Amino acid sequence: MTAQTGPAHTIGVDVGGTKVAAGLVAPDGTIVAKTRRSTPPGDTGAGTVAAIVDTIEELRAGAQEVEVRAVGIGAAGFVDVQRTTVVFAPNLAEWPDDPLATQVEARVGLRTVVENDANAAAWGEVEHGAGRGEAYVVCITVGTGIGGGIVLGGELYRGRWGVAAEIGHLRVVPGGRPCGCGNRGCWEQYASGRALVREARTRAEEDPDLALDLLALGDGTIEGIEGRHVTAAAQKGDPVALGAFEACGTWLGQGMADLAAILDPGCFVIGGGVSEAGDALLEPARRAFRAALTAGSHRPNADVRRAVLGNDAGIVGAAALARR
Repeated sequence: MTAQTGPAHTIGVDVGGTKVAAGLVAPDGTIVAKTRRSTPPGDTGAGTVAAIVDTIEELRAGAQEVEVRAVGIGAAGFVDVQRTTVVFAPNLAEWPDDPLATQVEARVGLRTVVENDANAAAWGEVEHGAGRGEAYVVCITVGTGIGGGIVLGGELYRGRWGVAAEIGHLRVVPGGRPCGCGNRGCWEQYASGRALVREARTRAEEDPDLALDLLALGDGTIEGIEGRHVTAAAQKGDPVALGAFEACGTWLGQGMADLAAILDPGCFVIGGGVSEAGDALLEPARRAFRAALTAGSHRPNADVRRAVLGNDAGIVGAAALARR
């Protein structure tokens, strides 16, 4: 066997509803190798655990020249305060009774820590991405919904029960749009990818002639407009798409101002698929944030930055948490 040399590496695993992505990560946050597995449709946890173990074993087998010290797993759902168990996962019916960390440790022989996927992504951006050097950061993942992670004083804030930072479910419109969480008027119903598509479709229906370019990117129908079409059209200067981003970004900035009133972060880091539109989203968000910030002219304004790690943030962050 080849002798192990150099600093220890860790493995980060990002668990979603349909796939498990994993990477071997160096101490500086560089992903040395990556792999992924699909999870079985309708899986209740056992198949996902097997996929996690497979990815770890594959990465270890290809890393004989370095020491692999620990595993970090970022999972979509509520994770207990001990960082061992997924207590609720919206994309799985249930997890097996044994703590996920215990199951993985028993099979691969490496210390394992489990964290919420949005928290893991936030930690990745703080350690190795757009939030590096900042001790007070709010990371907002704008995808189908809104996820978040909060770092205060250089530490990931998890709350008493480990389920803090579910910021997408701040209620910004009392009695507003119904949300999948069971409440109405949640922030993610107005400032997420789903909200962006709803806004674009509404605007296209109101003025189809103005939306010809946007419609042409899909199947020509209002219902065929998808998030990627809105982003592509906005990047070409399409007025309907830009208007949809203006509305979505304005809601995003207003929510950020509410969070700043409570948390007073040094910066916001905006990630997720919708952030790929860049300034089409971030500029209206910045304007709305400055306009809505409590006593904004008498206090420093938090910087608003776009995330830089992309889809790798969860892997890098989970690995960094395992290193700690």
